[in-house]
Amino acid sequence: MSAPILSVRDLGKRFGSLIAARDITVSFPAQQTVGVIGSNGAGKTTFINMVTGHLRPTHGAIHFEERDITGLPSRTIKAMGISRSFQVAQIFPSLTAFDNICVAAAIGHAPKHFIGHVCTPLRSREAVAEAEILLDLFAIGRYRDTLAATLPQGVRKLLDIGMAVAGSPRLLLLDEPTSGISIEEKFDLMQVVMSALRSRRITVLFVEHDMEIVERFAERVLAFYDGTVIADGTPAATLADARVQALISGPKAKGAAGSVADV
Repeated sequence: MSAPILSVRDLGKRFGSLIAARDITVSFPAQQTVGVIGSNGAGKTTFINMVTGHLRPTHGAIHFEERDITGLPSRTIKAMGISRSFQVAQIFPSLTAFDNICVAAAIGHAPKHFIGHVCTPLRSREAVAEAEILLDLFAIGRYRDTLAATLPQGVRKLLDIGMAVAGSPRLLLLDEPTSGISIEEKFDLMQVVMSALRSRRITVLFVEHDMEIVERFAERVLAFYDGTVIADGTPAATLADARVQALISGPKAKGAAGSVADV
């Protein structure tokens, strides 16, 4: 059996007397798509922030492709192949969609030292080629020359995730990819995102409060409560778990999906 792409052991985070995460031990094989659920303050965003280097764990270990990345800076972790998106799209509003992805691609392919980042041309041949590919991959090519500030919300989300994919990460963490998206758009948006990520063979962990999205697009679901994982399995098994229904999603009506609050 091949080694997991990501594994964490006894991971925890404390802020003074507040325990935000505790006793998290879990691993993920390459190319798996994992939904992460939990109510407010459950610890799922803290978990993602520790994996991506935005928070330093209080204790425990994080390994990516068998390399210890515990406590490394987020920039270093991104350069190693872990990328993320945020609940609020992190884009440059005064640039076009094309130039946004060019910037992300240029940074993603820059030499991994300070001078390399400073001197990297934003419209290098490599960055331009990747930007064109990603605009098509995320089905936003017709917005190529549109200022990001004027893009519809769904397109902004797709642009943000496309930027996170620039530089060819092997692991991508998505924070609420359908947040702020209308009911009519959310499934189409996720279909575009997941098809694009599967084509790139990227391992995906996505935080999501919409149980219909989780059921449809996740192969595996982690349920967080009180800073730790209380269930881990297929969507059907996790969402049918009595503790998950009692503490997170509520009882599931026959033929309908439950929901869980944002973090």
